[in-house]
Amino acid sequence: MTNNLKVLRAIKNISQEDLAKQIEVSRQTINAMEKGKYVPSTVLALKLARYFDKPVEEIFTLETTD
Repeated sequence: MTNNLKVLRAIKNISQEDLAKQIEVSRQTINAMEKGKYVPSTVLALKLARYFDKPVEEIFTLETTD
């Protein structure tokens, strides 16, 4: 799964720490998601979508291997 979190944060001019506080997770969680090392839960994905006012599909992209 890939995501646009880093780009969306840059647009809002918000740090990983500030985003983490807003959605009640650790900065390390944000960092791991941005690096593709952590796939968020549905609840976390929805919190991010709400925060950025975007559909989940505009933040996260499912990569399929066929």
